Amino acid sequence: MNRRSLLSLSLALCLAAVLSAPVAAQEPAPPPAAAVAPAAVRVILETSAGPILVETDPRAPITAANFLRYVDEGRFDGTDFYRGMELGAGTGVVQGGTANAPDRILPPIAHEPTSQTGLRHVDGALSMARFDPGTADGDFFIIVGNLPGFDAGRAAPGDPGFAVFGRVVEGMDVVRAILAAPKSPTEGEGFMRGQMLDPRVRIVSARRVPPAG
Repeated sequence: MNRRSLLSLSLALCLAAVLSAPVAAQEPAPPPAAAVAPAAVRVILETSAGPILVETDPRAPITAANFLRYVDEGRFDGTDFYRGMELGAGTGVVQGGTANAPDRILPPIAHEPTSQTGLRHVDGALSMARFDPGTADGDFFIIVGNLPGFDAGRAAPGDPGFAVFGRVVEGMDVVRAILAAPKSPTEGEGFMRGQMLDPRVRIVSARRVPPAG
C-alpha cells in the first residue's frame, strides 16, 4: 500500500474525532437504481482468522449496494484486514478491503450520513473508510465497542461522520482477535505507526449467503 493510500485511510478514520468545521461534500454520481440493495443481505467473510458473518442494512442503500458489488465481483477476495486501531480497553476499529489497489477499486459513492440513515457506530457496526465525504470506495471497517464520535454531528457541529451500512451477525470473537493481533512497531505513517497488522489477516473470500428457504 502506498503512502498516499495509507494517509488517506488514516485521515478517514480520524476525521470524526478531530473535525472542527463542516467538510464540503463532493457529489459523485450515485450508482444505477438497479444496484441499490433492496433488503438486508448476509455475506460471509472467510478470513485466515476465522469466518465473519455480516449483514447489510437497507437504510443505507447506496453504501450497502456498493459493498455488495465488491462482493459479487470478487473484489474483496485475496485482500486483507490490515489495520487494528485500539482506542481503549475493548474498543477500536478493524479496517480492511482493497487498500486503494487500482485493479480493485470502483468509482467512489455518495455519502450516506448516520443522521440520514439512523444507523450508529455501535459494537459490530460496518462502516465505510473515506477521506472527504463522497470518496468512499472499497475499504470498510468494523467497530469494536461503541464509538459515537464517528456518527454525524458528534465530533463537531456539521461533521458528516462516517457511513454505517450494516453489522456483524456472527464472528465478533474473530473481529476482536484481529484487533488484538500483533502489529508492526515500525510500519505506518505518522500516528498510524503501530496500528498495521503484522502479519495481515487475509480475506480469503466474500460471498453472499443465500436467504433461508
